[in-house]
Amino acid sequence: MKWQGRRVSRNIERRSGGGGGRAVGGIGGIAGIVVLLIGWYFGVDVSALVGSGGTSTGSEQVDRGPIDAADPELEQFVGVVLADTEEVWAKIFAAQVDEPYAPPRLVLFDGITQSACGTADAATGPFYCPANAEIFLDTAFFRTLRDQLGAGGDFAAAYVIAHEVAHHVQNELGILGQVNRMRGQVDAAQSNALSVRTELQADCYAGVWAQGAQAMFGTLEPGDIDEAMNAAARIGDDALQRGAGQAVRPDSFTHGSSAQRQRWFATGYESGDLTACDTFSVDRL
Repeated sequence: MKWQGRRVSRNIERRSGGGGGRAVGGIGGIAGIVVLLIGWYFGVDVSALVGSGGTSTGSEQVDRGPIDAADPELEQFVGVVLADTEEVWAKIFAAQVDEPYAPPRLVLFDGITQSACGTADAATGPFYCPANAEIFLDTAFFRTLRDQLGAGGDFAAAYVIAHEVAHHVQNELGILGQVNRMRGQVDAAQSNALSVRTELQADCYAGVWAQGAQAMFGTLEPGDIDEAMNAAARIGDDALQRGAGQAVRPDSFTHGSSAQRQRWFATGYESGDLTACDTFSVDRL
């Protein structure tokens, strides 16, 4: 991914240290070790519903410039990707929504910090808090993504950020609040099903962003889309359940299967069209 020497977003805050409080799990946590694994992959924190929280490519993963907490360029990398999302989504909103885009703020932290959606630490993983339009990202996450989940590479990391920004896009469009209200009125199985559609739409929007970033900045390098597809495969609900030694239970899915997550990212990337990402009106996900 070509990102060095580019504009860094001003909508980023760096926090260090902090303490106290028990982490609030994000959307889709399940029992045992899967809670930790789910916590490490990108979802949306809807704790207490605040304010509104393809098949495998088969190609070899290319680990291009690992990004982790020890990297002195970490904050710059995150800031550049966030800046790219600001410019791409501003252009998409102008062309497809006919409204201005108000970007989110990203809090890059280590240790533990507080959000309007509860306490954030390593166990919560990256999440979007709709209460005040902030994304929370732990500095150690990218190392975990690479070393524990097997999804290395800078574009895999960018995909994480793009997915969380996509939840903000959903919030801006009024989708997130509507879905969260619906989830509060149905049983657990129906709530999970709505969560899956929400997360797959965010994957699709991340693909829309990837196409836009390539068109505007020539961001992509060979292997980048493979990195994103590999990440999508690694963090599918079925893959995480198998990795935790548990039976695959589709009724408990909150983010979608590996194949679904890959398929919807690809849909967004190939179409570049928000309307192609309507996961709520299709029968087959």
